[in-house]
Amino acid sequence: MIFILSGPSGSGKTTLRDLLLKDKSVKNKFVKSVSLSTRPRRIGEKLGKDYFFINPKEFDKLKKTGKILEWTKYLGYYYGTKKDIIESALKNGKNVLLCLDLKGSIKVKKLYPQETITIFVIPPSIRELRKRIKRRSLGTKEAEILRRIRLAELELRNVSQYDYALRNISLTQAVKRLKGIVLKRTGNPT
Repeated sequence: MIFILSGPSGSGKTTLRDLLLKDKSVKNKFVKSVSLSTRPRRIGEKLGKDYFFINPKEFDKLKKTGKILEWTKYLGYYYGTKKDIIESALKNGKNVLLCLDLKGSIKVKKLYPQETITIFVIPPSIRELRKRIKRRSLGTKEAEILRRIRLAELELRNVSQYDYALRNISLTQAVKRLKGIVLKRTGNPT
């Protein structure tokens, strides 16, 4: 199965993914897909763990040769999923956990309709989302934060296009609910 977590920047989707993949009852059933990105690496991010950081020319080459399954441009940078990671995981009977935007989510679901489960992570509120974005983006200009908030509001209008909506008020409860969805959909209900 392909599980896709989507949600606004700061909703907690990456944290939820990482915590789920540390859980003993699910971690061996998953392959973590690491996205490509043309944005600069943030402090503390590791190449191959957080993203594969590449330049726009390399990204374009991979896109033109069909090696990118889905891609998007977000705040001026490109992000994408390598096709071979997904194909290899499915071929080897592993589940894949992706963090994608709406466009990427729709594309993957269209390519793999029977294998894809989409989950939208909803922040507690726009006010809390603003706090999270400011906290994780220290030094980010107010105009950039406003762009992210406007984009989040647009994304929240598309929740109905997902198989599941997961409100992330309590991280512990959100991980528990995500784990329940994953185990249910992989045939291992809790």
